[in-house]
Amino acid sequence: MKVDYRTLYLKKRFPLRISRGEISGGENLFVSVTDGALTGWGEMAPGVTEGAATVAEGRAQLEGFCATGLEGAIHDIWARAHAAGVGACALAALDMALWDLRAKQANMPLYQLLGLARRGVVSSLTVGINPPEVVHARVPLLLARGARALKIKLGSTDGIEADKAMFAAVNEAAQGSGVALRVDANGGWSLKDARRMMDWLATRGVDYVEQPLVQGAEDQLPELFQNRALPIFVDESCRLSTDIPAFVHCVDGVNLKLMKCGGITEALRIVATARAHGLKTMIGCMGESSVSIAAGASLSALFDYIDLDSHLNLDPDPATGAAFENGVTLPADQPGHGGILNA
Repeated sequence: MKVDYRTLYLKKRFPLRISRGEISGGENLFVSVTDGALTGWGEMAPGVTEGAATVAEGRAQLEGFCATGLEGAIHDIWARAHAAGVGACALAALDMALWDLRAKQANMPLYQLLGLARRGVVSSLTVGINPPEVVHARVPLLLARGARALKIKLGSTDGIEADKAMFAAVNEAAQGSGVALRVDANGGWSLKDARRMMDWLATRGVDYVEQPLVQGAEDQLPELFQNRALPIFVDESCRLSTDIPAFVHCVDGVNLKLMKCGGITEALRIVATARAHGLKTMIGCMGESSVSIAAGASLSALFDYIDLDSHLNLDPDPATGAAFENGVTLPADQPGHGGILNA
């Protein structure tokens, strides 16, 4: 099998501000694996906590590993790469490319190869941290795009009063639309503020709160979990299936990201582990194009909640394959996961 690499800068249409800072774009690494006439596609969005801070670092990890050969089953390749120290985001690119190739070799959509249905639940579209006047302009654009759910980023460095003002602006701008409202604090709250905000948000129709406490403060989750006003999902605090048992007593669900866990192979294990422990499941994304989003969408039948929307905020998206129809990011109905980098 031949492995090729291509680096592209992905510019966001609207910069995304969360509790940890603002992102206007970044370089992603696209990986293709070719066997004969068929090619599988994968993508890496770099991240310090995802095992490769830059495209160059991720590519070096993959080149070193792929030089040892890609023989064997995908699960075995994943295990070897993980043991060899390939970062999760780099491994995700190789893993989704291998699954894409395998499904094309079988002449089946990837969702079908995995024994899943072509369906998904409504995908949240993200509203970053912004002043109320910006929110009033931004939310109608998302509604016009077909949004049926909004994920509101809170955890502002200006404190919870700023969070309340921004949430109120979203609520006002979305009035009468019927969209579902979800909140992601990205670890931006203290335990005290998290409890206050969850009580306040519960009276305003929010579905759940994601990552209310910063990674590293997991010992405070049991206290927050008691008498919680809203369901709690963890994201940054939970990266692999082996992390899940520690959270069973203090969260309602887990959010996985392909960049965070190392791709489809580990995502399947995360879902199975979460379900075995009675937890809800969610899939999210980082700064990814339609290549990675299509790979994630192939698993969409497995999730209670979905946040596969980063490709909709690119200017332009350099790839195709992740359809957004009636508020749902659907898996492609063609061989492979459907995502492909445009020429």
